[in-house]
Amino acid sequence: MMNTLAVKGLTKSFGATKIIDNISFDVPEGSILGFIGANGAGKTTTMKMILGLLPSDSGDIFVCNEKVSFGETKTNRHIGYLPDVPEFYGYMRANEYLRLCGEITGMNNNDNIRRVSELLDMVGLSKNINKKIRSFSRGMKQRLGMAQALLNEPKLLICDEPTSALDPTGRKEILDILKQIKGKSTVIFSTHILSDVEHICDSVAVLNGGHIVLSGTLPELRAKHQSDSVLIEFSSSADKKQFISAFPELINDANSPDTVLIIRTANRETTQREILKVLSANDILPLKFEVLKPTIESLYLGVTK
Repeated sequence: MMNTLAVKGLTKSFGATKIIDNISFDVPEGSILGFIGANGAGKTTTMKMILGLLPSDSGDIFVCNEKVSFGETKTNRHIGYLPDVPEFYGYMRANEYLRLCGEITGMNNNDNIRRVSELLDMVGLSKNINKKIRSFSRGMKQRLGMAQALLNEPKLLICDEPTSALDPTGRKEILDILKQIKGKSTVIFSTHILSDVEHICDSVAVLNGGHIVLSGTLPELRAKHQSDSVLIEFSSSADKKQFISAFPELINDANSPDTVLIIRTANRETTQREILKVLSANDILPLKFEVLKPTIESLYLGVTK
């Protein structure tokens, strides 16, 4: 499968501070990459270098097999970009603004009209066609920004924390749009909201301390970092106390909120058998007994702490 984006040995410093330190990653065609990192980790800096808006100190970037050069943004004809806080002309209406963007990029009039209509429907703004953009909510502006980024049907869509300042409804709207375009455009989805990554992304790259500290597809990462935790939910705190007293060696490795017990172990199968023996011997019937699967949050915390 062709890689829409390839980043090779990228490094960037500001003064004596190295923000990006020799990172490499690929984004296959039609996939969505969750680009994860804390605020200030260097995600936006990396995206600006991909867009040719910031020079790198070393390394190469290729978009659709074409090399990105600072100040020579020919590769940007393949790219749509949604910044974290998109700006608009507030006195314009959404369709007027998108039509203007189409004219600036050289779209012919018929294609412009058709594409603007399609996108307003896609992002759910067709019913707000008579409203001035200045009256839009933050979520509506973010959806308009998504429409602008998709106007020229980009092969690569870069979204810089598009859901970070939105309420749950606004976040769902943006994620639903990204699901719609999945497979049509390749997407880099920068975020620090880890649950969003699990909803829509095919793969992740975790940026921490200037390095990619974790990368791969979600199934690969879950298989490689299989959880060694077992969760037991008891019907009462008395059952939980009875179990703990019968199996005291677990206390040091157990997280014990309320009626739930999360047991971490180096040998999951052996521990599971011992747990079942103790439950049976003490006539304790738990409400839940399950092996915990690793989440993006647990994987992220594991490599960044």
